[in-house]
Amino acid sequence: MKTLFARRFLLSACRYTLGLFLIGSVSTTFAQFGPPGGGGGGYGGGGYGRQPGGGSDDRKNKTDILTMSQDMPKGNGKIAGVLVDSTSGRPVEFATIALIDTKTNKPVDGTTSDLNGKFFLGKLAPGSFRLQYSFIGYKTIDSAPITIAKGTDLNVGAVKLPADVRVLGEVTVTGQAAVIEEKVDRLVFNADKDMTAKGGDASDVLKRVPMLSVDLDGNVSLRGSSNIRVLINNKPSTIVAANVADALKQLPADMIKTVEVITSPSAKYDAEGAAGIINIITKKNTLHGLTLNVDAGVGIRGSNLGLNGAFRQGKLGVTLGGFGRGMYNRQASSLEQSTLLGGRAVQTSQQATAFDRPLFGQYSFGFDYDLAKNQSLTAGVRFGTRNFVQEQNQLTSTFANGSLLNRTNRDVDRRDLSNSVDVNLDYIRTFKREDSPLVSEWTISTQYSRTGLTNNFYADLLSGTGTLTGRQRNLNNNINGELTLQTEYQTALSKNQMLEFGGKLIRRQVDSEFQYEVGGPTGLLVFDPRNPAGLLNYDQNIKAGYISYTYVTPSKFTFKIGTRYEHTGITAQSATNESTPKDLPIPDYSNLVPSLNISKPVTSKTTLKAGYNRRLHRPGLQQLNPNVNAANPQMIMVGNPTLRPELTDNVELSLSTTIKKTYLNAAVFGRLTENAISSVRIPSDTLAGVIISTFQNIGIQRTVGANVFFNTNITPKWSLNGGVDAYYTYLQGTTPGVDGRSVSISNTGVSFGGRLMSQMQLGKGWNAQIFSFFRGPQPQLQGMQGGMYMYSLGVRKDFANKRGSLGLAGENFLGRQGVKMTTSLTSPTLAQTSVMQLFNQNVKLTFSYRIGKMTFEAPRRRNKSVNNDDVKSGDSN
Repeated sequence: MKTLFARRFLLSACRYTLGLFLIGSVSTTFAQFGPPGGGGGGYGGGGYGRQPGGGSDDRKNKTDILTMSQDMPKGNGKIAGVLVDSTSGRPVEFATIALIDTKTNKPVDGTTSDLNGKFFLGKLAPGSFRLQYSFIGYKTIDSAPITIAKGTDLNVGAVKLPADVRVLGEVTVTGQAAVIEEKVDRLVFNADKDMTAKGGDASDVLKRVPMLSVDLDGNVSLRGSSNIRVLINNKPSTIVAANVADALKQLPADMIKTVEVITSPSAKYDAEGAAGIINIITKKNTLHGLTLNVDAGVGIRGSNLGLNGAFRQGKLGVTLGGFGRGMYNRQASSLEQSTLLGGRAVQTSQQATAFDRPLFGQYSFGFDYDLAKNQSLTAGVRFGTRNFVQEQNQLTSTFANGSLLNRTNRDVDRRDLSNSVDVNLDYIRTFKREDSPLVSEWTISTQYSRTGLTNNFYADLLSGTGTLTGRQRNLNNNINGELTLQTEYQTALSKNQMLEFGGKLIRRQVDSEFQYEVGGPTGLLVFDPRNPAGLLNYDQNIKAGYISYTYVTPSKFTFKIGTRYEHTGITAQSATNESTPKDLPIPDYSNLVPSLNISKPVTSKTTLKAGYNRRLHRPGLQQLNPNVNAANPQMIMVGNPTLRPELTDNVELSLSTTIKKTYLNAAVFGRLTENAISSVRIPSDTLAGVIISTFQNIGIQRTVGANVFFNTNITPKWSLNGGVDAYYTYLQGTTPGVDGRSVSISNTGVSFGGRLMSQMQLGKGWNAQIFSFFRGPQPQLQGMQGGMYMYSLGVRKDFANKRGSLGLAGENFLGRQGVKMTTSLTSPTLAQTSVMQLFNQNVKLTFSYRIGKMTFEAPRRRNKSVNNDDVKSGDSN
């Protein structure tokens, strides 16, 4: 099968490479006074990305460029530069740059920095001026006097903005950067400021992000929906497509810089992800020289070690990294259920204990090279590995009319193994006319991703006295491959208009082979005729194109309108017991998905946003795989290869404002989904007390909700942030009735969640943090999924030279019962209550240290890459 897979993939790659049409994209510096200029905050206006608190003493010195005359003298002088954070070196977006006449001390022109911190002023008349840079959370600074003559073309380079600093008597107080920021089109969580997640993985970080929740198995949902797309550095991965929870465990928390939550994606994003997109940005080196970072941690539930090196010299940058994490945890579960079989009620009781020993690793290599001043090339290879081993004991009793039917005792050895590789090569080129400040950009991005998955279990069947009576084995091997070719072009039509368009081709292939074997206490295992062997070959070809237009009005309204067309062709075959593969009746489909985003700064500190988009959601590998997984024979899991895509309409309205030292954001949203993919449980019609768990297009799902979050500085060294969210869900679908015929069912429910985090700088390099999170029960078609909670407390000591730190943190450390999650399901033929108990108390010691001598380098050209966000993965609510 592997040879056939490689041959088909290679032929498809050649065919699609020849068929690639080149169209393209760019980030542009919108120059000069006017939209999105002074005080307006760039695209979408002011108020975004601002830090609460800080800067109040500077406001009286800041120049209001809104008072500038538009009849000022014009010439042909030019000034350009880039604003960066003096500490982190990151671009400062939407800061105000005012050009002040040194004679009158009044502003004569101005602009704002763009998404890359760049700014440009053109058509400047001769004279003597100074530049003033200001932004909330930073100290306002003025440049030295600048003389503009006829034809002057001045580039001031990288201008470093320091954080707001105030001196009170002999005490120096330094403002902290916000943990949570809101940008024009996304919410940003600065994970590198979170100390209690160190030594963990990406799922530990995502628990702290507003609007997100992570359950005990690591499954992520956004505003109550698991129909999301997770990207890493704007790139997809087949391991993420196969299983989001496992992919997150391979990514170390120490390497995550920010997490971006995009709830209203524009047309340039793939149409996948009903609730939105989660983009995890890892740390990158913008320093000149050679460096090596060591991160290590040891705890009662897991240990980790990471080594990351970087070298940058001239036009070349190289990175190399490795990370490994071993975990050890135990859990317990109980199951009580009642089902109907042949008209009689069957009761089942099960008690299980498990010990988990997962190992995760990730290794990466990347480089970037500036081919010329306006051209760059980037490439990378990422290899991930997962070795999840679970030892479980299951004791199950089945009753009918009060009489014991049977009792089973099983020792199960479950092995979920995978290896994944992602390879990307990206090219970017910018274009700029000599007589214009407007910039265009063209990119070509390619990526190949492949994941090999093995989902096996081995079971020993025991008697009541513990004697081995039989054995069972399920072998399931999967290959998930993906090839993507993408090109984009982006250009500024004027200082307040932008046009983006692009095209993408995606070739996906999923192959799955499975079989069951049984045997006695000794001897060879043989094929099990009761559980047929089989295979699935699933090919998916996607052709997509988009166009997006942005316009900023003189009154600071920003309109971003676009549409995306995607055609999906599917060829799928399945077979059982060595039979000839048969075609599955899955039709091709085409979708036109529009998007509209509007924003308006109501005041200098308050911004209003509204958005609408249509999304589609293709089923992922876990939901398609027809392998019958009977690791727990009372809860058999099987995929559905004939699933159709979901279609979702989203609307959102949000308000963000800064009140003194507090940043506040409130939003309401609505979601309507057709052909919703959901997990459905159906009693077996032949096996007593057995539930079949599969996926179906259940029908309709409607969700309306709201969320509020805040970020405030109680003092310059003490910050507090948190939020709450609530939503109402209505689900409608079908399930088998008592007579075997399908009946219509529905369910409704309200779910609540929230989080709170506080950080303090204690002085002399000491820092402390406390975090808490809860998620209430969530409605499902057949019942309610239980809620959960977690809390953590941590302290960290930074070394005097700032090259490293030592930390101590505890999670859910009070009590010995761990976290329990109770789920209740009901239907005409089923009543089930299950309790999962995870003993996740943890205390960990973390250590990090940086070796090497480096100097600051101005931010490099922003890299572009493949951004596949169109596959649904994991379980659905």
